[in-house]
Amino acid sequence: MRAAAVATLATQAGGQPFASLVTPAAAPDLTPLLLLSSLSEHSRQLRAEPRCALMFTGPAEGANPQTAPRVTLTGLATPVPAEEVPALKPRWLAKHPYAALYADFADFTLWQVAPGGALLVGGFARATRLTLAELLPDPAAVAAIAVAEAGILSHVNTDHLDALAAIATGLLGAAAGEWRMVAVDVDGADLAAGEAVLRLPFAAPAASPEAVRAELVAATRAARAGHREAKAR
Repeated sequence: MRAAAVATLATQAGGQPFASLVTPAAAPDLTPLLLLSSLSEHSRQLRAEPRCALMFTGPAEGANPQTAPRVTLTGLATPVPAEEVPALKPRWLAKHPYAALYADFADFTLWQVAPGGALLVGGFARATRLTLAELLPDPAAVAAIAVAEAGILSHVNTDHLDALAAIATGLLGAAAGEWRMVAVDVDGADLAAGEAVLRLPFAAPAASPEAVRAELVAATRAARAGHREAKAR
């Protein structure tokens, strides 16, 4: 869910289902964030009926699209309260930097979808219902990382751009560029260069800033080791 650049939003009007493509980001607590135009059909439908669903899809293992892992999240959509927009809108824009051209247009509103439950399909014929306790991160860990996030980003982007470049190119397979860390949460970090955004998933959820540091150090070492092996070949 955190890695997804696009998702399918399901709404309804008068009992008629409607599906549309949306560009989500995730709040630190995994609440999906959507920047929606009031001119869109799905915005009008959500204002009348906030119950909705979002489907996030990963890459398929092979030619069969049904091997793709996917999560369908059900929940209630509401506009983000005005006092929370300054904290959450930059996180959405960090995931979708190209949208800076229109994100402040008067017809666009930041929405959030409060999760109600989820269905995880790990591939063909592998479905599991997820409770909120199984889906959502630990609130204490979310709070600890959120408090430290600005300091982590400042430190990494000031002192460790070489490590970010190694992770982006050597571990995540990206082209060379001016890679920076633009967001971090309990599950991983987002790296960006221009309008390109990559997700670095952590090996395990981080419960503290120290755990984030350990994950970044491990990712840097793995990336540099990969570079050395590639050169040796």
